[in-house]
Amino acid sequence: MILRAPDADARECEQITHSHARTFSLASKLLPSDKRRAAYALYAFCRIADDLVDQVDQADAGNTQALSQQLEEYRAQLQAALDGRPSGPIFREVAWVASAYDVSPAPLFELLDGVGRDLVVTTYESWADLERYCQGVASSVGEMCTYVFGVPAGPAMRTHAIRYARTLGTAMQLTNILRDVGEDAQRGRCYLPAEDLARFGLTAEQVLTDRQLARDPRWRPMMQYEVSRARALYDAALPGIALLAPDAQRCAAACATGYAGILTAIEAQEYDTISARARLGRLARVGILWNAWRYRAENPDLSTLGRGPRIVWEPASHGATERLLPQA
Repeated sequence: MILRAPDADARECEQITHSHARTFSLASKLLPSDKRRAAYALYAFCRIADDLVDQVDQADAGNTQALSQQLEEYRAQLQAALDGRPSGPIFREVAWVASAYDVSPAPLFELLDGVGRDLVVTTYESWADLERYCQGVASSVGEMCTYVFGVPAGPAMRTHAIRYARTLGTAMQLTNILRDVGEDAQRGRCYLPAEDLARFGLTAEQVLTDRQLARDPRWRPMMQYEVSRARALYDAALPGIALLAPDAQRCAAACATGYAGILTAIEAQEYDTISARARLGRLARVGILWNAWRYRAENPDLSTLGRGPRIVWEPASHGATERLLPQA
């Protein structure tokens, strides 16, 4: 058992969270203090890794190689922390979290593999390709949080809860992608799948170069298509909240509804996330917190939960809503 790290380490992780994650920072206030501290530590760990790869300059091979080396050093620091030799505030906190909450190392390393793709991949051909990326950078986070949040029914049910949490992570990452189209394009990245763009007569090259693309009549139906996919993912993930410990359900609900609310903000600005990032207003965030505080999960019918949600996306005609099929 690794002893709790100094309070100063926790404050650094908390500051990183407050500075970069409005929705998650707000939602975490609904957790009891120890779980909130653990959530801040995991967020800080993920944020530092993500910020590292965001420094990439695709035109500079030396820059990419240097960042790849830094990411490997970060990975080595993680391994040392998990082996009981943490260095620095964030890794001391992560070592404590992994020990105190029995967090599997797998999603921690999966996160690093996921963010590492941003050093070498700038476009995605299909939803299957993008989904694999989302699983690395976000589903992994959902899995980490499941260990911290707790699943009272035991390890077997935790396996089911993790599947739901990973689906929620994918929904949230897709929401991030739809929100940040313009910012990502400025970094030379287009996450929107080329197959989806082509379905509406668009290309990744247009996304990367045309700052007026949102005025194109083909842009709106393409974004509606992706927003409907994200909403279906949220709908598939939400039943898993009932499997979590009661003292963590409100936080999970706030995260889910907060990020789903960004989809509404995207719609409110006519799907133009090229010229402006979609944001939730202050009143909306307060409303999310209030509704989450009142949240009460229904007792789940475990016989209907199966193994968790399975993502089966059925392409339909232009503008049609596709659907998720439950896993047998």
